[in-house]
Amino acid sequence: MPELFAPQVFLGVEVERMKTSGDMERGVVYTRSEVVGFILDLTGYTSDKPLWQKRLLEPSFGSGDFLLPALARLLEAAKRHGIPAKDLMEAVRAVELHRDTFEATKERVIELLCDAGVSQSDADVLAGKWLINGDFLLEPFTARFDAVVGNPPYVRQEMIAAPMLAEYRKRYTTLYDRADLYVPFIEQSLRLLSKDGLLGFICSDRWMKNRYGGPLRQMISTGFTLKYYIDMVGTAAFQSEVIAYPAITVIGRGTSGRCRIAHRPEVSVESLRGLHSRLAGSPNDFNGTVVEMPCIAKGDDPWLLEADAQPSLALVRRLEAAFPTLEEAGCSVGIGVATGADKIFIGPMDELDVEDERKLPLVMTRDMRQGIVEWRGLGVVNPFEEDGTLADFSLYPRFAAYMEKHGETLKARHCAQKANGSWYRTIDRITPSLAQKPKLLIPDIKGDAHIVLEDGKLYPHHNLYFVLSKEWPLPALQAVLMAGIAHLFVRAYSTKMHGGALRFQAQYLRRIRLPKWADIASKTRKQLLDAVKTKDASAILNATAVIYGMTPDELTHLTPAT
Repeated sequence: MPELFAPQVFLGVEVERMKTSGDMERGVVYTRSEVVGFILDLTGYTSDKPLWQKRLLEPSFGSGDFLLPALARLLEAAKRHGIPAKDLMEAVRAVELHRDTFEATKERVIELLCDAGVSQSDADVLAGKWLINGDFLLEPFTARFDAVVGNPPYVRQEMIAAPMLAEYRKRYTTLYDRADLYVPFIEQSLRLLSKDGLLGFICSDRWMKNRYGGPLRQMISTGFTLKYYIDMVGTAAFQSEVIAYPAITVIGRGTSGRCRIAHRPEVSVESLRGLHSRLAGSPNDFNGTVVEMPCIAKGDDPWLLEADAQPSLALVRRLEAAFPTLEEAGCSVGIGVATGADKIFIGPMDELDVEDERKLPLVMTRDMRQGIVEWRGLGVVNPFEEDGTLADFSLYPRFAAYMEKHGETLKARHCAQKANGSWYRTIDRITPSLAQKPKLLIPDIKGDAHIVLEDGKLYPHHNLYFVLSKEWPLPALQAVLMAGIAHLFVRAYSTKMHGGALRFQAQYLRRIRLPKWADIASKTRKQLLDAVKTKDASAILNATAVIYGMTPDELTHLTPAT
């Protein structure tokens, strides 16, 4: 391999390139000063403490939103106790990748030091010691830190050069699936905490429930404790409007303890100071704005922290302990087909110029109205045989001609380039027999559980999840799920979208608890089936309550679908 392209040389070149990249590429978001002060308070980095004896780390200091207020606190504490500048050398380490931003903030740091009475020469030395122009995820650290604070960068993986991403993956086990870069920032920051140190970040809360956050949740559950969680969604936490789901998390070492939770506070100095007092004080002072609960980290399980999920959490936990999962009860969950080229594979069924054996009627979310399927006549070209092999062109000349006609477009797809010659496949395998199976169809994003029974004629598109069952009668299963059971579990585990919609994804549907049909008393089974036939919503709800042994109070936590 030529030396120019040696891995370490490439990484150095890529770091240099990122030092001159734009704000969007680096995932820059600026935090309001009121929020910064609140996080510093939560991590105990306050000027009444001997901060010169502590070590502070800021992993991505940007324009100094966190760094400058933290330094002001350090200098105030040092001045009060007569601590000279030379004794502050090890008190701070702060990293920034972007060169121009680094230099501009360094000047502000030196100015702050000089304004505090530090000589120009000492200020230059301190700034040179404290500030690092580099990549936090690649930077070697030999010390531990008592406070790690900041707003880590929001950078999607597709924005990162492949060799750099590979290096990050080698170093950070939490960079899993589609995780954004802030996830390994959290991992590295946690590993750098001292025994009693605290990490205080404001960043997206998606990792707390999403699949990609599983390894980070697992890591925290085995060596760390979430001390504070403050939901900041919908608040003015940043200096500009940001489409994000922010939360403040304060995490320390140890696996015992309790977590204190608050939701959507007013962003003002007075309000956040009051909230800090309640979070750090006695439960008698919570005043309805703070909730305390046992440490919520359990393996890689999602964290259930939303305000509207708390009242029903006890019911969710009871049902999880008492009943099997949906799939253990004899059901299966799947998702419809993603083609990778809908304009080619999908069209009016009668106009798809392939053999009848090579197309299937397709159901999409738009076909589901008023709780029933109203098929609009679309079909999907099916390149697969039932056994999963691709259809032989020699057996289906019209299909072969149709695929060759669109060959240039199909071969350019990422899935085709990976498929080792299978360029005319859909991204997902199509299993033709699925179309003939009665199934429940569930759209991905909805405000409530919109579950429709399809009697076995159509194949689902990729924005639809489906549930099959050999044991439960599907109309009875549909009724129980829509009585509020599906919404109860999905609301607890799903990440919320803008407008309050939930993601009814397979990973959340599989968490639903359901008794086996054979374990339900015959009298209750008959009551449920009779209620389904007569469409008696009240009787369905009563039967559901009996099936799950719910008390009247527990029943109030169900939200039947409309």
